[in-house]
Amino acid sequence: MGKVKPRLIGDTEIEEKQKKEQKAKSMEKKMLKKKDVKDDENVGVGHDRPSSEVVVEKKGKKSKVKTAFVKTSASRGKSYLEARKMIDRNKYYSLEEAILLLKKIKPPKFDQSVELHFVMDETGLKGEVELPFSTGKVVRVKVVDDSVLGDLEKGKIEFDVLVTHPSFMPRLAKFAKVLGPKGLMPNPKAGTVSTKPEDVVKKFEKGMLRWKTEAKFPLVHQMIGKISSKEGDLIANAEKFIGAVGKTHIKNAFIKTTMSPSIKLELN
Repeated sequence: MGKVKPRLIGDTEIEEKQKKEQKAKSMEKKMLKKKDVKDDENVGVGHDRPSSEVVVEKKGKKSKVKTAFVKTSASRGKSYLEARKMIDRNKYYSLEEAILLLKKIKPPKFDQSVELHFVMDETGLKGEVELPFSTGKVVRVKVVDDSVLGDLEKGKIEFDVLVTHPSFMPRLAKFAKVLGPKGLMPNPKAGTVSTKPEDVVKKFEKGMLRWKTEAKFPLVHQMIGKISSKEGDLIANAEKFIGAVGKTHIKNAFIKTTMSPSIKLELN
């Protein structure tokens, strides 16, 4: 049972003062729960968020109540904190150094993904690349037919890439508002509209990736393999993807696993 603070009943002035104090504390707690400050430097790719300060002004008084700085690192798990100690946050690592370091970090009970995260110089960038080695992710590719159109009518989207023959494009047009924002609408420029859709399916099943910046932010995120993959395979996939995106467009680059802190990459 929590602590109960007694209130003086009968003395109107003291009672009002206590009510105001309790209301101010309640507001302070609510604001602390809602406060969520992002770390601009690391764009949310694995580092701790900075501490924050909340100021609450009591009604009818000029004085302000200031809270202590809140450290979000306290919510991190033991394994994460141990991993963070292994990484020099002021250093830029080569790909080889970074991947070796990720493999040394104590892994959780599942095979984590290895991810690249880029801060780009502009939005609207996109492209395709075929990585030399498998990422370990199964890509669900479907060719548009009456069955797929029936699933779309029911709101079912059970594919990662949708390929179509040009003759089906008029019937797909009604689903553009659903498929478009998800990046799933077949497009001749993306190579997903073809008179030989079966050949396109084979290309994507081999490991063809489509990448693009986020809609409103100049950020790119891409899985390049699993932490259980060979070191050389991960390096080759990373180099191929970085080359496809273009070093001239990348302002900052990070690599991490699903649960690890991010590591800054030196690309020059």
